[in-house]
Amino acid sequence: MNQTVPHTDIRVDGWIGRLPARLRPYALLARLDRPIGTWLLFLPGVWGIILPAGVPVSQRIFLIVLFGIGSVVMRAAGCVVNDMWDRDIDRQVARTAGRPLASGALSMREAALFLAALLLIGFNILMNLNTLSQILGASSLILVALYPLAKRVTWWPQLVMGFTFGFGAPLGYAAAADRVDAALCALYAATIVWQLGFDTIYGFQDMEDDARIGVRSTSRLMAGHARLFVGTCYVLTLAGLAAAGALAHVGYGFWPALLLPAALLGWQVRALRENDPATCLRLFRFNRETGLAIALALLVGGLTR
Repeated sequence: MNQTVPHTDIRVDGWIGRLPARLRPYALLARLDRPIGTWLLFLPGVWGIILPAGVPVSQRIFLIVLFGIGSVVMRAAGCVVNDMWDRDIDRQVARTAGRPLASGALSMREAALFLAALLLIGFNILMNLNTLSQILGASSLILVALYPLAKRVTWWPQLVMGFTFGFGAPLGYAAAADRVDAALCALYAATIVWQLGFDTIYGFQDMEDDARIGVRSTSRLMAGHARLFVGTCYVLTLAGLAAAGALAHVGYGFWPALLLPAALLGWQVRALRENDPATCLRLFRFNRETGLAIALALLVGGLTR
């Protein structure tokens, strides 16, 4: 029987429900019940690892595995930080009221100890990367810490989320190529606007609650102009990817392969209904497939270089 909490995407069935009761709140705090966030953190890193030329296949595979583990750990750490900041807000929003800190299933002390353990694991993963990546990875913690504040001071928290969640793209590129260049910057810009678009879609689920408690969001700011705004974000995403591909001198196969993610992004815009939370959640989750299609285009571009 499906035990999904009403009006939320929290999952308490499946393997989460079979965990010992003491561990279940930690799994929910880390969002292990919803791996889509890990995918959306991981995929830009994969793009960055695939894009540069002259990287041995064995190194790319090693980095992808390492980034996969790191994405699980650092996404969990980001969720803990977010929920520690937002626990009072979360109690007032139907979709988030069941989160462990908001509901009281875990204390702030327990969350802080869990966060420390996650950051220790993340630190050890970072030490396996080159020096440039270590510097970039450490600096990204500033974004992770500040992101939860964005909704309190700006109407653009989804843009701040794009800078934060999209940081895997420059980190992956630097880990593979050991340099910062124009192609890295173009890829990061594409990732930021992609995440701005899909997180705006995600935010449409909370419009009524956010308006009631005064939480700012790009979703509220762009209400009534959802398709135009998200469509603009996705056009800029494709432009950034095209620029990154050209600057990295990808092969001819990249250009026809880019038509698939372009079609998937266009379908999202066409299907978007800002007043339909179920549709918004489905479209948000569909960005895993979109991100995989972008990775495929970059891979084809690399193979035909």
